[in-house]
Amino acid sequence: MLRLTSIHPRPMPRPIDRTASRPAGADGAEIGELKALVPLGEVVSEGPRLRAAKQDATGSRGIRGETAALVLPGSKEEVAAVLAWCYEHDTPLFTRGGGTGLAGGAVPGGGIVMSLEGLHSIRAIDPGLWRMEAEAGVRTSRIQRVARENGLVFPPDPGAGEQSTLGGNIATNAGGPHAFRYGVTGSWVTGLEVVLPPGEVVTIGGPVRKDVAGYDLLHLLIGSEGTLGVITAAWLRLVPAPETQAIVVGFYDGIEHGCAAVEAVMANGLQPAVLEFFDAGALAASVGSFPFQAPDEPAFAVIAEADGSAAEVAANAAELASVMSEGSLGEVLELSGRSDARELWSWRDGVSIAVTAQRGGKVSEDIVVPVDRLAEAIHGTLEIGERHGLPACSWGHAGDGNIHASFLIDAADADELERAETAAGETFRLAIDLGGSISGEHGIGMLKTDWVEPALGPKVLSVQEQIKRTFDPKLLLNPGKKIPEPEP
Repeated sequence: MLRLTSIHPRPMPRPIDRTASRPAGADGAEIGELKALVPLGEVVSEGPRLRAAKQDATGSRGIRGETAALVLPGSKEEVAAVLAWCYEHDTPLFTRGGGTGLAGGAVPGGGIVMSLEGLHSIRAIDPGLWRMEAEAGVRTSRIQRVARENGLVFPPDPGAGEQSTLGGNIATNAGGPHAFRYGVTGSWVTGLEVVLPPGEVVTIGGPVRKDVAGYDLLHLLIGSEGTLGVITAAWLRLVPAPETQAIVVGFYDGIEHGCAAVEAVMANGLQPAVLEFFDAGALAASVGSFPFQAPDEPAFAVIAEADGSAAEVAANAAELASVMSEGSLGEVLELSGRSDARELWSWRDGVSIAVTAQRGGKVSEDIVVPVDRLAEAIHGTLEIGERHGLPACSWGHAGDGNIHASFLIDAADADELERAETAAGETFRLAIDLGGSISGEHGIGMLKTDWVEPALGPKVLSVQEQIKRTFDPKLLLNPGKKIPEPEP
């Protein structure tokens, strides 16, 4: 079993500052100027909508910022005008999608917030060519629904699909369960419309499947968390929807047998669309609502989904069941049909809520490790929680080595929150020392910037700072996010 005291000899970064602050805002006259820039949109300078714009999903951890105004442009031209105004007035600009981020990426530190919710058009859907053009404010669920209505599928499925937006998903390069087979959001983006400082609309890529002209700026902007430019629209690649799907669920008596099943699936050349895991703590919180039969007090679960034609799914599900039966608690569970799948994924979507309900709050971070170090990482998370006197559990995307490590807290207990934040930092160190990364899909935001240099090293960080300065010479776009804020 992994002992954390032996793997983090280097100093830990400083504790998290739960308030984001940076001077510069907008006075009454400047609010009037901003309103004149967005005749198709609006500017909010007080009230509940402005308060909501000061936080994202990290608000439950006490993370809140400050801003003078919330600007909601109604077109790409208005986005460009707002960015140009910020550059003229040396005002920080914090771009916002659906506010579902888990790393504080949309939390403002002064300046103004620009929400892209007004850019919500699907500009084109071409079913015969398997592609879509959509604006940044379109909700994830709508993109998926429109694709399905046309016999196609947009595979990325990050959480909070009814609230998260395309722009936010691209900005964080969001993943989800189906990333194991189909890849993360960036794998499905072929072009971007983006506003670059000091306020110019440019197009990078487009409705093409190959493009090697110049440097790959497309994938530099994907995952940049609003620090290099403001994404206003994207061209998306789609694929024909699979005919059917089947799910295999295995329960195990411990972490080792469960992780062995994950590795066996891969070693046998199987390629399920999804390969998920849940440890004992996550199951204890949620198995009571599991919609199918489960053994008493399972210590680990693995979920695999096969999709494709009916013949392919039948063959792949049978192979998955055979491989996952090794070391399982009784027979594996085999589910077929879309109704069973909906029930199972509805349960899966509720695991985080069920875990939170155990004590009223949690600090949850996503890390990623090589798949063959998954068991060590899960054990390490439990040991970190034990050392800090906090219940801990994990679940996530086993096939990607992506772990949602969670420390359960009383949300009203400031001491527990502080201990949980320290535990989260040790989890980042754990990931680095196991050869992994401090984030697999949630992004860096403001919560993980102190860990970027330990993760990347000083030379790579220096290169990234130069990239930031090239795109954003005044350092006004989402400052303090993605990488440590460079010196002016």
